[in-house]
Amino acid sequence: MVHIRPYRADDLDGVIDIFLRAVREVAARDYDRHQIDAWAQVDREAWSVRRMSRPTWVATIGSSLAGFADLESDGHLDMMFVHPAHQGRGVASALLAQVEASAREQGIARLHAEVSITARPFFGRRGFRVIAEQVVCVRGQRFDNFRMEKVLGPTQTPN
Repeated sequence: MVHIRPYRADDLDGVIDIFLRAVREVAARDYDRHQIDAWAQVDREAWSVRRMSRPTWVATIGSSLAGFADLESDGHLDMMFVHPAHQGRGVASALLAQVEASAREQGIARLHAEVSITARPFFGRRGFRVIAEQVVCVRGQRFDNFRMEKVLGPTQTPN
């Protein structure tokens, strides 16, 4: 069972581990070794500030951190990563549901994200559409990814 809760400062090392392992073990099927080496780098202090500067949630399964996601005030979903051991268990779906619920509460009508080749199918199945294919440079490496968006409808209430 996936449980979603707000991020706490003591989650920092766990979310960094999730990010690094997701990039190195999952995204590596779609990007080469040089791209992965460029992507899988973390400035711990910057991450600490960033995680506390915006709503961030963590997903847990039992006592293990399984994933995390955040939301910026303009509807930008900057990060959403799932630990490789918890792929395919509903973690990303639960995190995205939390992000969407929070966006609606804040009056945000549109979510948008820069989505990796790896994550594109997931986002597509959840109602995001590709706005543009793009190439971004990170630490001298070029990455193909996708700008995607989802317009949020009103929350449906049961009859």
